[in-house]
Amino acid sequence: MKTRVEVIYEDPFVVVVNKPAGVLSIPDRFDSGKPNLQAILQETYGKIWTVHRLDRETSGVILFARTEDAHKNLNGQFEARTVDKIYLALTDGNIYNDEGVMDKSIAPHPSQAGKMMTSSHGKQALTLYRVVERFRSFTLAEANIKTGRTHQVRVHFQSIGHPLAIDPLYGKREALSVSEIKVRNFNLGKFEEEKPLMNRVTLHAAKISFDHPDTGVRMTVEAPLHKDFQAVLNQLRKWGK
Repeated sequence: MKTRVEVIYEDPFVVVVNKPAGVLSIPDRFDSGKPNLQAILQETYGKIWTVHRLDRETSGVILFARTEDAHKNLNGQFEARTVDKIYLALTDGNIYNDEGVMDKSIAPHPSQAGKMMTSSHGKQALTLYRVVERFRSFTLAEANIKTGRTHQVRVHFQSIGHPLAIDPLYGKREALSVSEIKVRNFNLGKFEEEKPLMNRVTLHAAKISFDHPDTGVRMTVEAPLHKDFQAVLNQLRKWGK
């Protein structure tokens, strides 16, 4: 089955899409058979260049260059840290401060392959956060990452005691169901099996701002939340306040 990709913006120099969760940004060197955005988009646009990446289970806005010059220009902006990447993260618990700075270096975990951790011996990583909405047991926060370290948002929120609400690697859940939100008076039929509202990390790349590589005009492109994430928020607003 062909993976459908929502194109949010395109012109002769860039293409911006709303990445589905479960789709790789670029080919996986260990399994070339998995769907990836680069290959999907090249079927339509011909050769494109990768500018940045999102984790496989993270949804949201991702930018690709359509020319070599645009790629060089955008890479320079990322290196200079003038690109703003804003994420929406649903985290466990109630974050105490309305806003804050997480300036903690990140390094690979010494004994768990594929996992990262905060470490004074790691690479510098900076995340600014702002609380958007509070619920009884969860917090919806906006994270502005100033560096692009692996799993940066996930690791930083875990480091302050508020991992993502769903994150099997850094948190305590693989999925989130209505029964965890509507704690009182939740009834499930005798022969019914509860299906999760969401079963991937509660992280969405919501917005990206950059200077257009041809015109130099500052652009901001936003990606709407996907249905699963929106369903969780709808239930929290109904039962989890």
